[in-house]
This record gives sequence, C-alpha cells and structure tokens, in this order.
Amino acid sequence: MPEQCYKDALKLGQKEYRACLSKGISPVLPVMDDFIPEERVNIGVKLGTVQIPVEFIVGTKTRGRTTSFARNFMPILPETTEFAAKWEALCQAHLKEGIRDAIKAYEYMNRFYVEEGNKRVSVLKFFGAVNITADVTRVMPERGTGPESDLYFEFLDFYRVSHINYIEFTKKGSYAALQESVGKTPDRTWSEEERRRFATVFHYFRSAYEELGGSKLSSTPGDAFLAFMKVYPYGELYDLGPGEMKKRVSKMWEEVKLQQEKEPIEVKPVPVEPKAGLITKVLTTTATVLGPLKVGFIHDKTPEVSGWTHGHDKGREYVDRVLGGQIETVSYFDAMSGEPGDVITKAVKDKCDLIFTTSPVLLPASLRAAVDNPDVLIMNCSINKSHRYVRTYYARIYEAKFIIGAVAGAMSADGRIGYVCDYPIYGQIAGINAFALGAKMVNPRARVRLEWSSVAGREAAVNKLTGEGIELISSMDNARLYESPGEPIGLSRVTGDKRELLASPIWNWGVYYEGLIRQVLNGALRAEYISSSKAINYYWGMSAGAVDVALTGIVPASVKRLAGYLKEGISRWIIDPFIGPIHVQGGKTVGEQDKPFSMEDIIAMDYLVEWVDGRIPVYEELSSTGKATVENVGVEVSRKSEGAV
Repeated sequence: MPEQCYKDALKLGQKEYRACLSKGISPVLPVMDDFIPEERVNIGVKLGTVQIPVEFIVGTKTRGRTTSFARNFMPILPETTEFAAKWEALCQAHLKEGIRDAIKAYEYMNRFYVEEGNKRVSVLKFFGAVNITADVTRVMPERGTGPESDLYFEFLDFYRVSHINYIEFTKKGSYAALQESVGKTPDRTWSEEERRRFATVFHYFRSAYEELGGSKLSSTPGDAFLAFMKVYPYGELYDLGPGEMKKRVSKMWEEVKLQQEKEPIEVKPVPVEPKAGLITKVLTTTATVLGPLKVGFIHDKTPEVSGWTHGHDKGREYVDRVLGGQIETVSYFDAMSGEPGDVITKAVKDKCDLIFTTSPVLLPASLRAAVDNPDVLIMNCSINKSHRYVRTYYARIYEAKFIIGAVAGAMSADGRIGYVCDYPIYGQIAGINAFALGAKMVNPRARVRLEWSSVAGREAAVNKLTGEGIELISSMDNARLYESPGEPIGLSRVTGDKRELLASPIWNWGVYYEGLIRQVLNGALRAEYISSSKAINYYWGMSAGAVDVALTGIVPASVKRLAGYLKEGISRWIIDPFIGPIHVQGGKTVGEQDKPFSMEDIIAMDYLVEWVDGRIPVYEELSSTGKATVENVGVEVSRKSEGAV
C-alpha cells in the first residue's frame, strides 16, 4: 500500500513538474530564504504550536529539499531512492496511527514555508489533509508596501481575536465585515466553541462551493462566503446540513461568481434600445400574452412624512397614466415599521412581476427576496452596490447640483455658501462636490460650508450656517407634506425668518420609471442582464430626462441663461461637471488633465474638494436613520467605527 501511494504521488509530482515547465515557472518549491532577508526572519514572532491549513503550505525555508518535491509538494525522486523509502515509512505511520509530530514552519503573508517536516507535509497533502500541527514563527512584512500588505494587516487584526487562519479575502475591509457578519464587535474575541461552530459552517459552505465549480473561480471561498451571508445571515446557517447548504449556495450562484470580477459593477448611464433578436422577441411576446405587467412599489416610509416616498409615489402615478393598460401598479408603504422582507413577500404573493424598492435601507431584504424568487425582477433605488440578483437605479442628481452651485456662486456677494446634506452615501458625495465645482466655476472666491442633517437634524444644521452669517444655503431636496411653505427646499436665501427659494433639483421619478418599465416590456432590461456577468447599476441623468432644475422668479435673467446653457450642455454630453485634475481636501489631486471622470469614479467618491469646509461624518455621529442607511450604501469612511475624516 505505501509503495503504491508513493507511485501515485510520484505521478502527481511529475505531472506538476512538467506543467510548470510548460508555463515557464519554476517547477520546484519556492524557498523563503530567496526573498526574505535573514535579519527580518530573525525578528519573527513566535506563535507557538498551532493548526495551519495544509493548502497554505507553499514552500520550504531553505534550499535543502527543493530537488525532492515538485511545486505541489509531491515527490519527484525515483522509487529506488532512500527518500522514497522514508516517504513510504511516513505513509505507513499515517495510515496506522496518523502523523502527530508538529512540523516547524515560518509564516509570511499567511503562507507557510517548512523548515522541518517536508515529507510529513507531502504525505498529508497526498491524502488530502485539511490541517497540520506546526510550530510557527511569523515573519512580518513592511507596512504600506501595497494592497496585499494592507490586506494582510487586516488579517492580523482578525486573527488576533479569532485565531482563524484558513479563510482569506481579496478585498479590503472583508475581515472586519466577517467579524461583523458573525455578530461581533471589532475587538470581541472568539470562544473555542464559536471557532468550532464557524469551522463547521464554513466547511459545509466550502464543500458546496467547490462541488458547484468554485475552484475554477479567481475569487476565494472567503469572498464567496461573505457574499453568501449577505443573503443568508450567519445565525441561519448553524443547523444547515450539507444538502441544504448546497441548495442555498446553488440558488445564489450568480452572486458567488460575481465576486471574481475586478470591476463587478456595470453602470448604465442612458436607456438602451433593445437589439433585434430572439431574446427580445420571446420576452416581448411573453409580456403581451400574459397581459398587463404588475408592478409593485415598496417604500420605507409614507408619503405624508417623507418627501422621498412622496416623489416616488408621484412617479408611480405618472407611469400609471402614461402606460395605461400595459401595466398595473400597487403600492406598499412603511415597510420599515416591521420586517421589510415580509412586505416584499406579500408583493410576490400578490403576483407582482416587477418590484421597485425605493430606499437603500430596503436593499438587504430586496436581495434575499430576489434570490428566493428568481422569476420576479426586483430593483432597488441605490447606487454602487454589486449584486447580480438585484438591479439598482439612481439619478445623476449631481448634474443638477452642479448647475445650482453655479447659480449660488453667481448670486453670492462674498462667496460664502452653505450646504446641508442628508446621508453620507454613494451619489450624495458627488452632489456636494459638483455643487462646489459649479460655485467655483463662476465665483473664484466661493467656499462651501458643509453640514449634515443626519447628525443633528436639518433645522439645527441650517441654524448653524445662518449663525455664521451665511445666507445662501442648499438644503432639503424633497418636501414633506407636513412641512411649512417656508421650509428651505433646494437653494434658498435665508435671512432671519425669511426664506426665499431660488433653485431646486428635480428628480423626475415618473420619467425614470417609465424608461425602466418600457425596457422591461420590450425585453431590453432582461437581455442586458443575460449578456452581462456583472452587477447592473442604472444611473440616468439629464440626457434621459430623469433629472432637471427649477428656478424661481427671484433668480436674475442672466443667471437663468447661464443655468440654461449648462443644462443644455450637460444634456448633450458637451459639458461634464467633473474634469480632471481636481484638488481635494488633504492636499491631494484626483483625475487626469482635461479628462472627464468615469461614472464609476463619480459614484465612488468618498472625498471632498478642497474649498468645501466640513467633513464626512463617521458612524457614531449619525442618527439612527443615518446609521441604518450608511450600513447598506454608505461611503467607507462613514461605515468605520472610529476615526474622523
């Protein structure tokens, strides 16, 4: 038996050796001494005797055994050698009682290099062992040497509290996200029982992942597991057996595959006309045969208390009128007063074919419902989220903000302008910057003083600005029905108790919903999904009629003409608010000379231009509603639990 095992292992080693040669890479084990200076090794941190993943053992400490093993740790020496006899003896010992003696290894960047015990590793790899006992010394890399180093130090923070070393990620922030996903604060340590439970859950997940083809993906099982827990929370996974785990992983396989994309989001800046073809014809015919498309609108609040909900519901009324007998609409309000997933389930049971969830806070429930109901198309009003099963949509309101900023700059005598933003989420930061760029374009003295309504409330933010003597203030973009006519909406001049509205950004949700629904009816939207491997974010603006600006009679005619020129240029893609380079806070410069920013760069903005006085708030500073919002679609600096920008 051991002799046959060696023969089989030898074949594996020879195969790996030839494969490496054909690829032009070294066919033998990497040697740590070749790339880590001895002085750094000598100051390594002793971890003691720990269990290490066999798959993470990738090389040797010294050159002594490089000629004995192929790159996969399988032997390459003939069967007649003394090495083969020793390998077979270890194999016999493993089959009888198991290999118990710890190897000696060095860890660098969570990869292990063996100093003593290479043959033990070889035998255990041959038999598919998961872990091996090792006396480990950790060799630390230098900080700030690149993304891999940054990710490794995030791993060390996680390892310090968990002592888990078998799960790894490719994206920054993932270790902290895992700690949060299992219900722990950043510094909360894991008990032995919690580690055992997690190991079981992750083992079942990984087995399902690999059975379904995960080993062929460029992402890691950890990346996939983190995405999986966004749909199926960790607390639901304790009692799942292998069969049920595989069933759930299979249901959201498209989401799993998305994790391997370096750029997982595909932004659609304009409506796309359907291409003639079989897919479009089949979908269009099906929609016609089955009768009116039933469209559900699910809102987190009610129109009476939320201008945001009121605007979206007016959009629903608009498409009801415009699309007539082609659709049937139904509204569900105040979904966050209970369990939002139950409201979406009701819409599905009501036979809605298309469901719009109109707030970012509804995204988690939307994703779960979309995975569980693949025949229902669910879209969430948010941006910069990468989910295959939920399409997101948002308006390029920064285009309107740029124009309103120019209006403010033109009408400001001293260049001091106030801006009250609600939530530090993707899309809103671009709005602040566009407003500031517009103001600076027409007024070199312009400075924008920034406050946040999600910190101390909108009225307090406005009062703080007026208390500093600032009169021109861009504030609330959506009116609530209960608020007085004097409440500042958009850009207003505030002097004492007098508030005069100058300009407002317009969210044309009716036009937006009409465009999206028409793309469902003609098959274009589903065809886009089928033809793409990425998450699809719709990000329409003035060119699609989804965004506009309204000016009041107080605005001088010359400034109105300026706003008209800007609107025409933006609508025709002649004028772009974001042209590089742009100087931002902290003395940095972003963007290339005379080149427009990509949509992805605009959406992902998490910095402020240098003439904005203020900062992005951190999580602890936000109201309860603000915290709930940024947990889903907040910029990274506001999802952090400490520090300030």
